[in-house]
Amino acid sequence: MSAPSLTKQALIAGVGRLAGPDGAALGPAGRVLWASACDTYAAMKLQLATGTGSAQMDAVAEAARGVAIGLAPGGRLDSFIVEFVNDLGSVVHSKRWGGMNAVGGTVAMPKKSAGTADVPNAGHVPIGGLKAGPERQPTPQGGAPVLPGVRHVVAVGAGKGGVGKSTIALNLAVGLARKGLAVGLLDGDIYGPSMPTMLNLSGLDAMVLDGRLQPFGVHGIKCMTIGKLVDADRPLIWRGPMAHGAFKQLTEQTQWGELDYLIIDLPPGTGDVSLTMAQLLQLTGAVVVCTPQKVAQDDAVRAAKMFQQLGIEVLGVVENMSYFVGDGPGDTGKVYDLFGRGGAQMMAQRLNVPFLGIVPITTSLRVNSDSGDPTANFTGKDRAGLELSRSFEELVRNLEGQVALAAMKGGQMRPTLTIS
Repeated sequence: MSAPSLTKQALIAGVGRLAGPDGAALGPAGRVLWASACDTYAAMKLQLATGTGSAQMDAVAEAARGVAIGLAPGGRLDSFIVEFVNDLGSVVHSKRWGGMNAVGGTVAMPKKSAGTADVPNAGHVPIGGLKAGPERQPTPQGGAPVLPGVRHVVAVGAGKGGVGKSTIALNLAVGLARKGLAVGLLDGDIYGPSMPTMLNLSGLDAMVLDGRLQPFGVHGIKCMTIGKLVDADRPLIWRGPMAHGAFKQLTEQTQWGELDYLIIDLPPGTGDVSLTMAQLLQLTGAVVVCTPQKVAQDDAVRAAKMFQQLGIEVLGVVENMSYFVGDGPGDTGKVYDLFGRGGAQMMAQRLNVPFLGIVPITTSLRVNSDSGDPTANFTGKDRAGLELSRSFEELVRNLEGQVALAAMKGGQMRPTLTIS
């Protein structure tokens, strides 16, 4: 008999067999809308009949929790969340267990400062339960400290928003992990974190253990994002020092462990967070993401020169949205150069920096990003899927090569000769 396994499919099937307040099984009645499970964490979204009372919803949630505990190896369930929604999809009731830190309290999230009326998160309030990080004076990149246990730190930036910087950062991280490397992903886009969606973290709560934030383990990588430390629908109206404090906590007070790579997804532009990163971390280098059209190239040039001015080597340029591969009826496999392919490659040549490769636009990339399944970008079988996976695999290979060259130039490693 196989050991129990807490998976999304098993949770949906098990809870679907439970009887609702009306006596009908939840699954056949279409009451189980969504589920998520990862290690010892799980969450569900259910929809009961209109008029169901809170006590009845709590009873269903308790029964669902019993199913989850039965599926969890050893019966260990650290966090379980059940949300009940109405016909419009709005949450009308919720029940949660766990999400506790090492001293028995929930992770304290940033709150409104006194006197700020309805302006949410007007300032950076340090996350509760964390040990104080080391006090450091700002230093140039040449004197910035190395993050303990991390071999290579690679930033992914762009001169403007909307060019797919987060998509490239995420898929570089997943691609490196698929090669057997230990990889972390820091969502440093303080103002617009997208990793909660792109990694489907909605059912997981942030945890603090021994005074350190515990990264989320999904798709073979470790991830930390400000998006799981604040309310999902609230804008972060922060000045430079506030963003500096948040980035510093995410970087220095996350329990990254031993990593081959830490990929940092930066906010667009050339602002405070990039400067903070250069002061706090010794980077192996940076990747600049650009789309083919001229207006994107102009901003990407500024981003590349910003990294160079900060003393960070530009490992290469990625041309995202290089072309579109059709997958509709009568259109399968056709290629369209929507933005004029090759512009970013010519820009890289003008700047005398490496060109890492191109990434096409495909429907599956959008679907996989929205559903939080980046691994599927490497397993497509149709022409669009195969071109997408080949593109990401090429990016990963080229990045590894540039990182090795940068490490040798920086004295971090020496070339080896293998004779067989």
